[in-house]
Amino acid sequence: MEETASRFDDQAFSPMVSLEMNVAVFKSHWQYCDEITEYLSDILGQGHSDPARYSNFLSVAANELIELASRATDKQGTISFSLYRSATFNRLRIAFPCEEDFGRKHTEPSTGEAQPALVSASGHLTARSDGTALLNSLKTIFGAAIRVEQGGADGVEIVADFPSDEDFR
Repeated sequence: MEETASRFDDQAFSPMVSLEMNVAVFKSHWQYCDEITEYLSDILGQGHSDPARYSNFLSVAANELIELASRATDKQGTISFSLYRSATFNRLRIAFPCEEDFGRKHTEPSTGEAQPALVSASGHLTARSDGTALLNSLKTIFGAAIRVEQGGADGVEIVADFPSDEDFR
C-alpha cells in the first residue's frame, strides 16, 4: 500500500485545512499537541459512515507524528499542519525546522528492511528517541505510507497517507 500511496502527487489531493504556528509557542504548552490532534482528527473523520471511530483511530497516529515533530525541533520558525483528501487516501503533512541529524537520518533512502512494530505490554506504541521505530510501527499498524521529505534548507516534512477506507485491522 505504501508504494501506491507514495505515487500520488499533491495534484490528486484536495486541500482540507492548514494551520501554522510559531515553534516556540507550539512547544510552550504540551496540550497544543493534543488540541491540534483532536482538531485534525475530527476533520479527517468527516464523510465517513462512522466519523467518531475513524477520527479516534487516526488520532493515535496523528498524535504520535505531531509529538515526534515537537521533539525533533528546537529551532525558531514555524510548524505547519495540513490535511488533504483524495478518493482513496487522507494526507497529513507536518512541516517544521529540525536538527540536521533528524533530517539526514529520516530523509536518506532506507535499506528497505521492515522493522517490527514495537508495542509495549500495555498496548502503547514505543519508540527509540530518533522516531525510526515509531514511523515503522505506524506504517504497519495503520497501513499508511509515511515518509520524511526535505522541506527546505533546515527543515523537513512528515507526510503520512492514510487509507480512507474504514476497515482497519
